[in-house]
Amino acid sequence: MTMIGIARRNWALRLSVVLNVCVLLYVCVHFGSSGPWIEEQPANWVSPLGEAFKGTELTPNVSLTEGSKVGSTKETRIATTKETVNEKTTKENKSGVGDGGKNGNTNTTQKQEAIGTSSGLMTLEEAIPCNDKSTAPKTAQRGEYWVLYNYIPMSTQVKCWESVTYTTHADYTFLDNLIPLIERWQAPVSIALYAPGTDFQPTIDAIKWLRTCGSPLISQLVTFHVFFSNKHIPKSVPSSEKLASEGWNCSLHAPWTNLTISKMYKSEKKLLYPVNVGRNIAREWAPTHYVLPSDIELYPSPELAPKFLEMIRRRDQQPLYKPNPKVFPLSLFEVSADSQVPTNKTQLIRMLKAGTAIPFHKKVCAGCHNVPRSKEWQEARETEGLHVFHVGKRTGAFVHWEPIFIGTNNDPLYDERLSWEGKSDKMTQGYTLCVLDYDFLILDNAFMVHKPGIKVYKKDAVREMLSGKTNALIKKIIVPELKVLYGTRKGCAV
Repeated sequence: MTMIGIARRNWALRLSVVLNVCVLLYVCVHFGSSGPWIEEQPANWVSPLGEAFKGTELTPNVSLTEGSKVGSTKETRIATTKETVNEKTTKENKSGVGDGGKNGNTNTTQKQEAIGTSSGLMTLEEAIPCNDKSTAPKTAQRGEYWVLYNYIPMSTQVKCWESVTYTTHADYTFLDNLIPLIERWQAPVSIALYAPGTDFQPTIDAIKWLRTCGSPLISQLVTFHVFFSNKHIPKSVPSSEKLASEGWNCSLHAPWTNLTISKMYKSEKKLLYPVNVGRNIAREWAPTHYVLPSDIELYPSPELAPKFLEMIRRRDQQPLYKPNPKVFPLSLFEVSADSQVPTNKTQLIRMLKAGTAIPFHKKVCAGCHNVPRSKEWQEARETEGLHVFHVGKRTGAFVHWEPIFIGTNNDPLYDERLSWEGKSDKMTQGYTLCVLDYDFLILDNAFMVHKPGIKVYKKDAVREMLSGKTNALIKKIIVPELKVLYGTRKGCAV
């Protein structure tokens, strides 16, 4: 074979090898891009939104439909609207709004927030991770008190995220406030009634009158708890089922009318009113995550509960994401005895300018309810919805502030050694909130108004004596305990 033939054969062989390699590469590229092998999603991956999932399946967008309004006997449903939540907001959604991240269900919270964000929705259920509570009646001891929890429960079934519960306390002589309260609030109410000895029967009669002759919202939305000291037990306690089924003759006057206070069992036995026992019972047994612990004579601005929940659902305000624990104080006011309670901030501002409304307890204890930026709040016009007007602290000029606020059961309870007669019954809780560095997120269009009638200071020798004892108890015993349990913080005081 000549040299030329050998060279041609070598070139043919090289060309064949090159062609085979090209074919092999083509086959590999083809099957790699469209073949049946699909890489599985890792079990623990981080989405572009910055939230960790563990095998969580993303669900398609589903919007809740509006059912019956709160106040009907059907199960309550709250309608939600679509809203885009940006990436920055999602990264900040790592703690439960309103409880300083104390909810204790961090993994669930992160998953729900990430799901709501990735779908372009944030439903109320996703915004408020919580667990439903039992509404079944229960009898139990609480220190020296017997408590009939959920003694007469409301008929409406409410999920823990669906509403806000107004929690309060009273004896039966204050129950005339329940009708105007529920008609403005139109959301769940949890009330603890003090009924020692023979005060128990008129308390039960008052409940039956309200449920039969009062607003239908009472049987639908009000849960009654009853408590009394183990030293003052009534002669008999009928079953919860029996009372719930009994009516009342509405031609008869309500049990609290034409009443002589001095003839009450509590008065005759000179019993102090255990205000904080009632506050804690009503709050702890509220069916919803968010609660408004208040006094029964304070009426909230209408539509406060749904407007507040919409603000929480939106999550579009920076103060809601600060790491500090937080509560939402309400501005408080009084109106003259011949005035109607204002139904919105615009009416309230008009009454403040006319002098028919004043800040709460202005003539009794102005410092106790001196709200930060109160003048600016009163000058600010009413707007749509609710927003955070100012983030305050219980320090400086507000060191003795006794705020009434929307919060949760993660917030400190009230000291049950303190009585209404001894005064300062909310001061120790306020001190604890300060030491724990709570933010007080004051709302712009929300307020509460006391039952008509402006209070003035009246000297009461008995209460002054009891107040002195209470101050000594707080200074010598309660505050030292709180310092051990919670530590101290500069600027905090009782």
